Amino acid sequence: MEAKSKSIFNKIFVNDPAFYRKTAMIALPIAAQSMITIGINLADTVMVGELGDTQLSAVGQANQFVSIFQICCMGLGMGASVLTSRFWGMKDKHSLKKAITIMLRLTVILAIFGFTLPTILCPRTILNFYLKTDGTIEESMRYFSYMAPCYLLLGLSLTCTIVMRTSGQVRVPMFVSIGAFFVNVFFNWVFIFGKLGAPEMGVAGAGLGTLIARFFEFLLICGYMFFIDKRIGYRLRDLFMKCGDLVGEYISISIPVLISDFLLALGNSMVASIMGRIGDTFVAANSITVVTQQLSTVLIQGICQAGCIITGHTLGEGRVKQAQQQAVTFYALGAIVGSVGAVIILAASPFVINFYNVSDETKGLAAQLMDSIAIIVVFQAINSIMTKGVLRGGGDTKFLMVADILFLWVASIPLGYAAGLEWHLNAFWIYFFLKIDQVIKAFWCILRLRSGKWIKRVKAAPAVDEREPEAIETVEKA
Repeated sequence: MEAKSKSIFNKIFVNDPAFYRKTAMIALPIAAQSMITIGINLADTVMVGELGDTQLSAVGQANQFVSIFQICCMGLGMGASVLTSRFWGMKDKHSLKKAITIMLRLTVILAIFGFTLPTILCPRTILNFYLKTDGTIEESMRYFSYMAPCYLLLGLSLTCTIVMRTSGQVRVPMFVSIGAFFVNVFFNWVFIFGKLGAPEMGVAGAGLGTLIARFFEFLLICGYMFFIDKRIGYRLRDLFMKCGDLVGEYISISIPVLISDFLLALGNSMVASIMGRIGDTFVAANSITVVTQQLSTVLIQGICQAGCIITGHTLGEGRVKQAQQQAVTFYALGAIVGSVGAVIILAASPFVINFYNVSDETKGLAAQLMDSIAIIVVFQAINSIMTKGVLRGGGDTKFLMVADILFLWVASIPLGYAAGLEWHLNAFWIYFFLKIDQVIKAFWCILRLRSGKWIKRVKAAPAVDEREPEAIETVEKA
């Protein structure tokens, strides 16, 4: 029996300490950075929460549109990381730089035309999608007006951070996030409450504090990547390099990731819209739970990106069987980390809810949401690490795009809408149905993983004289 148990254990978990060390070295700094970013959101939520339920709902819902952009940038960055991690494993810096250039150009276009201009030209139309109360919309407008300059700053710093990680640069973004946290908290305190002689701006002060923190983050992250970093060696002049020979491969691999993440973001906005239609109290309750949910999943995000990077490196080195075995291990790690996250949520729930200055009704709804989130997070951990990490790192982006669209738009949104606005179920079941796609995908990943079809071939850009000789030799052998 003991030998059989050991055999099963060896089939599930990779028997290589170096694999776990590499995973930890990538995942932990990313998790720490995510926790700091969440700390910024927590500071906003707690400080604005002191102003009341209306202001809390206003900021929470205004950030839903910003979240769409953030997820789209994650799509662009993670899509590019499928290529950059593979090229890093192949030691092909020439192709790696071209992938970064395409990513940055798309980020600028998306930031300006997709989000900055709409935020300037039609902010009320956007906010009407999330909120139904005039007073809440007016408060939200005051915060939203400061978001227009944030998109470009956020987009460039976020995408640069993601590709830097593929080369092992994880500490610099983490330290920058620590600095951004203190910058945001300080200027929130100054402008929300009118300290140190500044005007008392309320929710508008939270927007201004966020803008200052985003500029700080952009200055340090992009300044480091463009002028200091030597691992990738990307410089401003590379923004103007010719990339036509890699555009087809980039579109094939990365655009499905962008489409998938955009539709996911749009679906999340639909979920937020459903919550907004239920009422301001439900929105305020959900705003309380969001930070706890994010804190419980920071390690998931770290392992997710580690899975994508390590899978890309392993496949880039030509070790296909090892990549398959590592994928099984990542699935098991997802189940373990998700279960730990559920325990954290259930244990922290009473303390977090009582920390906010909100009504008893809001606290009651928040308690129900916390219980539902604790169940969902187990499945979310598994499918996130697999779909956004391992399977994506294998290049299986087109199939993942179809799966994301299908499960979210066919299951979660219609069932969530029915539960909240037609069946009038309690908060626990409304949230469960709104997130049921997480459960479905966790089981679906098993089938995709076993098929082996998730491992795709990636083509590099043709060799040119400007590349390092060893990089050319590696690509020719591949």
